[in-house]
Amino acid sequence: MRSRSLQLTFAIEMGDEWYWLDSSTGDAPANMAWDEALLEAAAELRRPVLRSYAWTSPSATFGYFQRHANIAAWTPLRPLIRRPTGGGLVSHEADWTYAIVVPPRHPWYSLSAVESYRRAHSWLQRAFAHCGLQTELAPCCDPAGPGQCFLGAEREDLLLQGRKIAGAAQRRNKQGLLIQGSIQPTPPDLSRTRWEEAMLRSAEEDWGVRWHHWPAPSDTLTRRVEELRSRYASSDYNERR
Repeated sequence: MRSRSLQLTFAIEMGDEWYWLDSSTGDAPANMAWDEALLEAAAELRRPVLRSYAWTSPSATFGYFQRHANIAAWTPLRPLIRRPTGGGLVSHEADWTYAIVVPPRHPWYSLSAVESYRRAHSWLQRAFAHCGLQTELAPCCDPAGPGQCFLGAEREDLLLQGRKIAGAAQRRNKQGLLIQGSIQPTPPDLSRTRWEEAMLRSAEEDWGVRWHHWPAPSDTLTRRVEELRSRYASSDYNERR
């Protein structure tokens, strides 16, 4: 556990105004469209966003730089959607998924990729601790399944009893920082609602975050989500490399 002084320092770095967006369920193209649209709007929103979402049906996503032909041979799950972030293949059948979107003036934006990854998973670690689960950050890599996110562990992945239960991927550009994360297998005897409440609570207690409910989306954002959803549903886009 961090010392109180370090927690307060982190609170100052983080800022204290965040949006909480519970998107419920969506199909795979819509889920990816929402995350990218929020990244594009990050500077205008000015506050970071924590978004939680689920899947209307089993799906799989893969990293922006991966080859579709390779991924298609690794999983029978369809649709198979190219994420806006990097990383490897992730199956979405019963996982809990979330996104963190950070505007370019926020301190997280200037962190290295390793450090922003560690901070995201440290947040999960604290939330699970609130739920009575002791997890740890992976000290190094276990390349058991290169290209497939949950077959091996990367440094700073989250482990429960030695097994990876959380991984994430990132995209950073001039618009902001997007972190997409998945929790699987989900911890037994823990509801998603309780985990979400623990995420909000840990940020409040450790960093002094004040949460704001997501406002009704603008017409511009809604249109952009629909445009991006069409792209993510397109085989031309998903199979372009």
